[in-house]
Amino acid sequence: MNMFTALAALLALTVSPLALVAAAAPAAAADIATPVYKAPVAPVVEEFNPWQLRVRVLGVIPDGGGSVNGVPGSDLDYSSSVVPELDITYFFSKNWAAELILGVTKHNIDGAGTISSLGKIGETWLLPPTLTLQYHFTDFGKFQPYVGAGVNYTFFFNQKADSADSLDVKDTWGWALQAGFDYMIDEHWGFNVDVKKLFLEPDFDVTVSGTPLTGKADLNPWIVGVGVTYRF
Repeated sequence: MNMFTALAALLALTVSPLALVAAAAPAAAADIATPVYKAPVAPVVEEFNPWQLRVRVLGVIPDGGGSVNGVPGSDLDYSSSVVPELDITYFFSKNWAAELILGVTKHNIDGAGTISSLGKIGETWLLPPTLTLQYHFTDFGKFQPYVGAGVNYTFFFNQKADSADSLDVKDTWGWALQAGFDYMIDEHWGFNVDVKKLFLEPDFDVTVSGTPLTGKADLNPWIVGVGVTYRF
């Protein structure tokens, strides 16, 4: 091999790798410059079910008060009651809801003041469905207090006279105020405490010793409940 042949071979060995690098460079540059498209990840939407149920035990505690028209110093007193209750709540949003309570309760009506000698005048059952609009506070984690206000319409039924000859308490409207809280154990189950004040003052007709009389019963009960909450 002469000197010219050796130089040609060395030049060929040098140029060939450089050509390969030059050919690969544009492809590598293209790979670096071109962004890889990734489809956006859809946000997770939390499912919102507006319905809630509660089962509670209620203590219904009427205020004492009232009078028989035309009988000076007359007063009335009422027995308290403990009953089961169901309420249904519909949430318009996370904060605003409407609640309807359903339950029946029985109370004695006793004479007081100048008519205390009558003792038990009679008894009546009450069906007091109450609808309230509520605001629920959602900034306290599992502890979720609320306040509400609404209306009540009370039906009086299965009335019985005792020392009176007859008794008829009239169905009536009333206002309601409410405060309470749920303590949620998980996303569905919770514990509830609830207090309502009903402003309820029905008229009544009563006959005592053959004399027909009228009056007003200032029931105005406190309704204190504890129970279990279930959110769908």
